[in-house]
Amino acid sequence: MADKAADDEAAWRDLVDQYRSAAAAGGAVPWPVREDLPAGRSAAAGGPGEDTDPDLAQVEPPGWDDPVPGVIPAPPRFRVIRPAQPPQPAPAADDEQFVPPVPPPLPRLDPISKGAWAALFGGPGYLLLAVMLGWQVPGWAAFCAVGAFVGGFAALVVRMNDRTEDDGPDDGAVV
Repeated sequence: MADKAADDEAAWRDLVDQYRSAAAAGGAVPWPVREDLPAGRSAAAGGPGEDTDPDLAQVEPPGWDDPVPGVIPAPPRFRVIRPAQPPQPAPAADDEQFVPPVPPPLPRLDPISKGAWAALFGGPGYLLLAVMLGWQVPGWAAFCAVGAFVGGFAALVVRMNDRTEDDGPDDGAVV
């Protein structure tokens, strides 16, 4: 490991020395020969003898046939698909796991509240069913369905204050 670090450090020092010597010699850094464009491939759009910008030249590896002219192909992408695995439950100690208390039972409805809920949903339900099945609804049946909806809603709103539970003398927050 120390050998690799020493080699990297030596390579870095060599690069810095080359840059300083090139800058001191003439100010321009020499272009490496291995990065020169091959002959015949340097023209971007024109033929030989035309002025072309070397920065716009398209470089192709030797022996490469261009399947679609003017388009540089991207390397193929590989997609890794793994089978789904069920999540593994995290091991937890029994004393650290939260166990919710048993919920209280639902309140029992009195017959008036049950009738109000039935009227609230039954009236519009009948009209919706009649329209979907193409039934002919007489005027008095439509009036009764709308009246059941309005009456059930009104009964539930009026009975909202009937459920006052006396928790004691303190009904609010203590300041």
